[in-house]
Amino acid sequence: MEQPRTTLAERIAEQRAGLGDPRALVGEMRRSVLLVPSVDGRLWSAHSGGVRWVCAFTDETALARFALHHGPGDRPMEYAALLGARIVDEVVPGLAEPAGLAVDIASEDGSMFFPPVTGIVPDGVAVDTETAGEGRGRGR
Repeated sequence: MEQPRTTLAERIAEQRAGLGDPRALVGEMRRSVLLVPSVDGRLWSAHSGGVRWVCAFTDETALARFALHHGPGDRPMEYAALLGARIVDEVVPGLAEPAGLAVDIASEDGSMFFPPVTGIVPDGVAVDTETAGEGRGRGR
């Protein structure tokens, strides 16, 4: 039996169909509990286009799709359940490079990227502000 989509997954689908409100999507991401895979206590991320993307999933089904290709084989994939706001407000600024949030990347028609720009991440780490790069701290 397939799990019902989360509200965030529904907002992503609306946005991908050209019907959604980007501000509502960002707000829903911030309020949502996301599942972030971890390896050796570190949150899973990937580099693409000069950005480190913290990978997160809206539910266990989306995480399982990802784990099929990137999981530790016969062991369950460990993950942390974090609010989207915590990821973009605390985790992203703690990385020593431009970073954003990639949601449901194993879902071809359901993925969404939240780039490191004003309105998504704190201004001090947004790449579209003059202060970007100042105060970048330790890596996670």
